[in-house]
Amino acid sequence: MKRLIECVPNFSEGRDMAVIKAITDAVEAVDGVKLLDVDPGAATNRTVVTFAGEPEDVIEAAVVAGKKAAELIDMSKHTGEHPRFGCMDVCPLVPIAGVSMEECAEYARALAKRLGEEAGLTIYCYEAAALKEERQNLAVVRAGEYEGLQEKLSDPEWAPDFGPAAFNARSGATAVSARDFLVAYNVNLNTTSTRRANAIAFDVREKGRKKREGCPLTGPIVKDEDGNEVWIPGALECVKGIGWFIEEYGVAQISMNLTNVSVTPTHVAFDTCVEKAQARGIRVTGSEVVGLVPLEAMLDAGRYFLRKQQRSVPTKCSALPHEGPKRGQAPRFTTRGEAANADVAEKALRLVRQGTYSMLAKEYERGVRHGRQTNSQQLVAAKVQSAAARTAQLRLKNLTLLLADQV
Repeated sequence: MKRLIECVPNFSEGRDMAVIKAITDAVEAVDGVKLLDVDPGAATNRTVVTFAGEPEDVIEAAVVAGKKAAELIDMSKHTGEHPRFGCMDVCPLVPIAGVSMEECAEYARALAKRLGEEAGLTIYCYEAAALKEERQNLAVVRAGEYEGLQEKLSDPEWAPDFGPAAFNARSGATAVSARDFLVAYNVNLNTTSTRRANAIAFDVREKGRKKREGCPLTGPIVKDEDGNEVWIPGALECVKGIGWFIEEYGVAQISMNLTNVSVTPTHVAFDTCVEKAQARGIRVTGSEVVGLVPLEAMLDAGRYFLRKQQRSVPTKCSALPHEGPKRGQAPRFTTRGEAANADVAEKALRLVRQGTYSMLAKEYERGVRHGRQTNSQQLVAAKVQSAAARTAQLRLKNLTLLLADQV
């Protein structure tokens, strides 16, 4: 079996398309690596890049991308909504085929060592690649963000796992991990209030919120007998979340990481956000995926919402609302004759573009809508379209079959 891993580095640049293109060009120049997706965001000033291949090739591509980011991105001038502490902020590896999580963790540590030695980056290992138990959680590793990094590095307890321990104002630090596949999923609200978006995020996310006496906003924090803060858990397992305001959309969002979509699928996260928002007098107005999403997660959502609308679904996919085909089995479809006719394809494409899971050159379309498309943006948009085309076509094909009985 061919051994495959995926790499999903997040770079602290989402506005300068020439910088993003230089980084992705470096990735594509590595033989054996396939660039799958490029997803820049202006408000977060962050770009999520996804590529895959054999482990050795992927590690090489990540190292050259890290070098290019250190060369082109100056963290001392960085602003954005997303938590961050470095030019190549995080660089997780995800096992895809023929590689165990333990093996992937070893590859991540090898990558961390090379990024420290060859790119000169300050490296912390987290999640499955963590070398210290207290560094498993990314939120703990990145606490204080870039602004608190210099002080953190002065503490011997926070000496990096690899690379220089001296604070580099330009490149900051990088967190490297091995982890399972996650879905980065943002839900739009009809408010501009970050405070209200955060309140809903705390209602939804697994960690929940700190318990307080009296006023839930300003009351003293409740502590247990050992002096530890008491937390009220949120509604959904395997979900991390915060609220923020996205200037380019003009709305606040609940920004979530779904760390296990078999436990909390995207459509369950969406409906829970709707429920919690309504309880606070706020409406959900849409959502977006950042990066890639498993095809099965999209099909599960399609089946769920078709059932919710009391519409038929293919008889050979008669699963419960929150379920899809059994893990490891490909979905089966009933196609009444030539299912992929023009009407069905047009309907499916419209749903893909309008729905949660649109992946076709999002940054390009944003630029066109706002009248700020530049030549460099067009180059990156073309790259995004090319990288996403096969995935999008496969999704469109399957969604077309799924909708076959609806026309």
